[in-house]
Amino acid sequence: MSMMCGGVNAAQDANEEVQKICDSMKSHAEEKTGKTYEVFTAKVYKTQLVAGTNYFIKVHVGGDEHVHLRVYKKLPCHGNELELSGVQQNKSHHDPIEYF
Repeated sequence: MSMMCGGVNAAQDANEEVQKICDSMKSHAEEKTGKTYEVFTAKVYKTQLVAGTNYFIKVHVGGDEHVHLRVYKKLPCHGNELELSGVQQNKSHHDPIEYF
């Protein structure tokens, strides 16, 4: 499946790789939001190919509450490092993942 550079693909169910990304971003998200999340379960995600990959991930954080993460994964030649670019709070299970 070819994808235009810069285009955001369709939402997919989160997999183990995406959950690992969430796990590594949990403390950063808590720092940004000033909250502590007892659960931090990736549900769905979208990706965008840039110079690296942007992941937009819907994360269940307990009760009916979700947050959306934007995580930037650098290219392998730059060490595949992950960086939390943004967090949107107070999302529901039904809120679509949008670019932010």
